Amino acid sequence: MKNDFDIAAKNYDKVFSFSEIGKAQRNRVYQYLDKHILQQEKLNILELNCGTGEDAIYFSEKGHHVVATDISNEMIRIASNKNSKIQFQQQDINTITSETFSEKFDFIFSNFGGLNCISKQQLHSFLKVSAKLLNQNGKLALVIMPKKCLWERVYFILKGQFENAFRRNTNESVFANVDGVTVPTWYLNPKDIVTLARESYKAKLIKPIGICIPPSYLEPFFTNKKGFLKLLIKTESLFSNRFWAKYADHYLITLQKK
Repeated sequence: MKNDFDIAAKNYDKVFSFSEIGKAQRNRVYQYLDKHILQQEKLNILELNCGTGEDAIYFSEKGHHVVATDISNEMIRIASNKNSKIQFQQQDINTITSETFSEKFDFIFSNFGGLNCISKQQLHSFLKVSAKLLNQNGKLALVIMPKKCLWERVYFILKGQFENAFRRNTNESVFANVDGVTVPTWYLNPKDIVTLARESYKAKLIKPIGICIPPSYLEPFFTNKKGFLKLLIKTESLFSNRFWAKYADHYLITLQKK
């Protein structure tokens, strides 16, 4: 998987981070984090699956201390070149232990399906480890891809690709395309995360990310439909109820350490 994401790193910002859809989905995540978590002063933050560092930079610019990790050495290289003051580290989430870091954290974050790339068993193990990395009352926020994305179902049905339309709705891994590279992916609804985390966490917030904003692979379709895309982005705020989370492209779930 490390080499897969090394390959994807080269075009990741162009394809997602700096795309109109990518920016819109990321801004939606920030709206929730700003309101519910980042308003606290000088948090000690651990980011997992940091990619090319966009979130770490955002947190740092708001005055927080950030340790940002990713399995891909190339992702870390690109992120470090953007901001040399942030502590970027290459780390495999499956080898992180309670002793990996010399400090504890107030907040742990993983954005845009990074944790969909490990199995349920691996995620369950990490959730137990993550609680040991947090200070008392620390919080964990994950942006996860659910099983019932409405955009994806409609898109593939219109293309006559009925198998792909329902590809997420399985407990098995699915090979998803990440910038031309296929990556084994497990889709998880909010109740799956709540169940996996219940030994160590209680759920605090569940919000859809991308119920009206489309998946990023539809960016080419909206190239000449910018007005329509802006309307979809504005409409997103009308569908903030947790009910929509399992039907969105992603959802945000925040958990508090017990």
